[in-house]
Amino acid sequence: MADEVRNALELRRTAKETKRYKILIRIFSLIILILIMLVAVGYAISYFYDKFGSFTVRIDKYDMVKQGLALSETPDYNISHAVLNADIVYNMTNISGEDIPVTVDQINGTHNGENYIAYTFYLINSGDDTITYTGEMNIENVTKNVDEAIRVAIYCNGEKTVYGKTKSDGGGKESDCDSTFVSSTKVMQTTREKFEPKAKDKYTIVIWLEGNDPDCLDNIIGGTIKLGMNFKITEST
Repeated sequence: MADEVRNALELRRTAKETKRYKILIRIFSLIILILIMLVAVGYAISYFYDKFGSFTVRIDKYDMVKQGLALSETPDYNISHAVLNADIVYNMTNISGEDIPVTVDQINGTHNGENYIAYTFYLINSGDDTITYTGEMNIENVTKNVDEAIRVAIYCNGEKTVYGKTKSDGGGKESDCDSTFVSSTKVMQTTREKFEPKAKDKYTIVIWLEGNDPDCLDNIIGGTIKLGMNFKITEST
């Protein structure tokens, strides 16, 4: 009789352990599924920004680690970055560049308008060497030829330059532009010499669709553009 009771207790304990094991497996599987979903969402967001995001700024990570070149959205920074992403403006429609506030370069970080992208950041020499750096802005992705009517204003330490593509008829720069794109895939390039330790260059990037451009036609509706600005050190002393 005692053996039968003991066997019954062992069977009951085994059944409980099996049930507990199954519950733990389900919980573990759910946690794994949630983690996979979070990773997938993070990857999707990263991919979207990389391929279709409006504007990204990057510096070479080697330059950041070895030479102290850094990016920040504020002049007084605690955290430096190798990559910065501006927020996207969805369904941006055409405007005139004259509609953009004259104080647009006086706000840090993202400060978009309803129909333009505005982003201010700082390039900082937090290292010990005086350097020379180069910067360039590239068109990384474009659809429906929307770049034909895009304008990019770049404020460097308060100095404004407006860039646009050459007129489609080959007649040179548009009347509202200071300079044409360097090429079909490059907006501009610059070189900064004698960038001393603790020096900061302030950049404001403004992107809009110029309604007065003859190429601002219905066939570019729904088009997208992805711009990227890259900085790297070319000389250190």
